[in-house]
Amino acid sequence: MADSDRSEQEAASPATRAILGAALDEPIAFRHVRLRCGGTVLSDAKNWYVPARLTPAMNTALETTRTPFGTVVQPLGFHRERLESRRGRAAECPARTVLSHKAVLRLPDGRAFSLVAECYTEANLKRFIR
Repeated sequence: MADSDRSEQEAASPATRAILGAALDEPIAFRHVRLRCGGTVLSDAKNWYVPARLTPAMNTALETTRTPFGTVVQPLGFHRERLESRRGRAAECPARTVLSHKAVLRLPDGRAFSLVAECYTEANLKRFIR
């Protein structure tokens, strides 16, 4: 199950704006989702994106539904560029993260429209330890 707190906001840093190629006055939206299995959080993902580079219908879906970001934006024909992958916690991740990924999503013309930080918890490992 995916949990999302729409009231939660995290401003885009200057580095995030640079990765997205966004001007200082260009709105950047934020979405924070935790994927759970029962009461256990398996992953925590933060996503900063440029609403002006999405369709109005996509923005509405992201604001009003629990549909995964990738599913909503799939019609854009984007590609994912990995920026970082590491064992352990990246700066954007909560404590007890065992694996972190950071990636930018790009439109077919190369413009970035989303920066995502994905943080996988130790609960992913505990499932397989008996």
